[in-house]
Amino acid sequence: MCATRGGEASYRTQDKAIALAKDKKADLLFLYVIDLQFLDMTAAPIVVDVEDEVHDMGEFLLLMAKERAAKQGVTAQTVCQKGRVRREITKAIRKYKVSLVVLGRPAGEEGEQSAFQLADLKAFASKIEEDTGATVLIV
Repeated sequence: MCATRGGEASYRTQDKAIALAKDKKADLLFLYVIDLQFLDMTAAPIVVDVEDEVHDMGEFLLLMAKERAAKQGVTAQTVCQKGRVRREITKAIRKYKVSLVVLGRPAGEEGEQSAFQLADLKAFASKIEEDTGATVLIV
């Protein structure tokens, strides 16, 4: 499984997941999590509109990732889930019986925003491995 936020910043992570799936002749699942925590203090009608827009964007980004995999001969499935990133990644691992999770390293050097600092991401990866038995690769 490759948890992705899509776009150019995620290409390196997606490429690694695609290469691993191709090499191991394994199934590939791209996961996009719609986390609207930043809207908790916003009026409800606005949240519904934003949620719909973010969902559509997530589906589009997943379609792009799926097409990138197909160009390399890898069939991929996609899932777009709403919730908190950490919880939804863990839920997807269990639901889809994922054995390997590929997570992208926080951007930092390129000046991009990230939901994680590297130390936090490593701690999260360890927690995933402990709680689910899945192996986590940070690229």
